[in-house]
Amino acid sequence: MNQEWDNISTAVCAVLGCGKASDKAVTARAVATKWRSGDLLHSFTELPPNRPARPPLPKLLDPSEMPRRRKAGNDNNRRALLHAVAHIELNAIDLAFDIIARFGNIMPRSFTDDWIGVGDDEARHFTLVNSRLKATESFYGDLPAHDGLWQSSMETAKNLPARLAVVPMVLEARGLDVTPAMIKQFESSGDQVSAEILQTIYNDEIDHVRVGTKWFKFLAYKVNKDPETWFQELVRKYFRGQLKPPFNTAARTRAGMPTEYYEPLTVKKRKL
Repeated sequence: MNQEWDNISTAVCAVLGCGKASDKAVTARAVATKWRSGDLLHSFTELPPNRPARPPLPKLLDPSEMPRRRKAGNDNNRRALLHAVAHIELNAIDLAFDIIARFGNIMPRSFTDDWIGVGDDEARHFTLVNSRLKATESFYGDLPAHDGLWQSSMETAKNLPARLAVVPMVLEARGLDVTPAMIKQFESSGDQVSAEILQTIYNDEIDHVRVGTKWFKFLAYKVNKDPETWFQELVRKYFRGQLKPPFNTAARTRAGMPTEYYEPLTVKKRKL
């Protein structure tokens, strides 16, 4: 792994350029260490790729073609759930470093600080889940996955407020809604180790959504826009899916997103 990076853009692009999943996670953590130690300049000389490098497996399907996710009631279903989480976390590594590469040069240095922290967490999460997969005699790439996360992000590749609205404030916030039930599924099946990994991810993801919300509000106030109204406008324009209750209102509120942000966008209330 080449660590001859002189500035933050070359470093984050090195993460995006890693094709092997485990190398991507290791490189992400190395970049975070070098950034925090002051060994990387806050300068931007390299543009990110349109798509990050990825391993040949898993096979990527359209979201509509994905098999329906089942409860963690048997070994195969538990592996499928863990595989889906690993895929999300690998995407999340790229998303955290991509937002720095694309927008760090127009934002305060603390923006990079925050997203380096998010990327470091996501790399740690992937490593935890990947190790758990191996312990269950499986591996990342065993099962198909979908490309919906990256497709959604690329529609906001040139629009930072839209990226923040769609990725952390919609997609990651959805993780806050569904993860507690997944934790209970693993606990009820006797897989306490996987449940504890998901609990760690859940706790960290509250902070990740908070980071996205923080910087969205920063941009809203900078251009004198109401953040709740602007969020709803951007989601209607850039997000192809629907916001479906039930919501984890307690976790979302802790992350800086009270119900006034997202309730007007629910399936029953959303304007078509």
